[in-house]
Amino acid sequence: MYYVNMKQKVIAVVGPTASGKTKMAIELAHELEGEIISADSRLVYKGFDIASAKPDMEEREGIPHYMIDIVEPEFDYSVGNYYDDAKKCINDIISRGKVPIVAGGTGLYLRVLLEHYNLPRVEADYELREKLDKKEKEVLLKELEELDSLTADRLKEANKRRIVRAIEVIKTLNKPISQLEIEKEPEFDVDWRMPVLTSREDLYEKINRRVDMMVEKGLIEETEKLLAKHGRIKNFVCTIGYQEILSYLDGKCTLDEALDKLKQHTRNFAKRQLTWFRKNPKLEIKI
Repeated sequence: MYYVNMKQKVIAVVGPTASGKTKMAIELAHELEGEIISADSRLVYKGFDIASAKPDMEEREGIPHYMIDIVEPEFDYSVGNYYDDAKKCINDIISRGKVPIVAGGTGLYLRVLLEHYNLPRVEADYELREKLDKKEKEVLLKELEELDSLTADRLKEANKRRIVRAIEVIKTLNKPISQLEIEKEPEFDVDWRMPVLTSREDLYEKINRRVDMMVEKGLIEETEKLLAKHGRIKNFVCTIGYQEILSYLDGKCTLDEALDKLKQHTRNFAKRQLTWFRKNPKLEIKI
């Protein structure tokens, strides 16, 4: 008996920041009659343009892009929201005979949408989050260790926000995440692709150049505009690019110091992204 793979085909273009994902995805979209679904946790927010390296209309070259500019920064857009909305986009693109191309670098978004990770559906507990946010990352990790040592070990290199979310899920469900059914059969037949990365030094140089270009495009002015419009909301002040420029605007450092910090934080972010992608056996990463 022969079994036919009935899963719909999806192309995934992934990689760390400044690696060339957008260019590669757009080239593929032209070649294959594709449409692009962003997998970036900051591109969903309206106004987060320069700091997030959001492609403008000229850069998109007429290719439809989805999951960009869909909510205001005040909205706490979760990975569950992303899964629901992005899956609808994929099915819509397929229904029109086009090729869905998911492009981005947010590892959790990609894992939940395209891989085997089964997302625990837990509503946000904002009162608990507020209490946890006041604690340092090391304190939160220790608390998570006491609740779920396996999850704590898995998240020891994660950012503070993910650790807070893990504690929130455990306390809400009264059960360790490591004991939940978090494996599922992937829903799509995914063709994983990544721009060629020649060396870590080359990637870091691209990151440094991108930061310089962001300033030329008006990163400081964009930060001032968002501050005036939204105030110091969490999604704004916790975004790489804005948090460093805010330190400069607050007089806590010089502009050169702020940009050095921005480059350093972006390089560190790229390292964390590479750690995510190395877990995918279908991606070959040599740097």
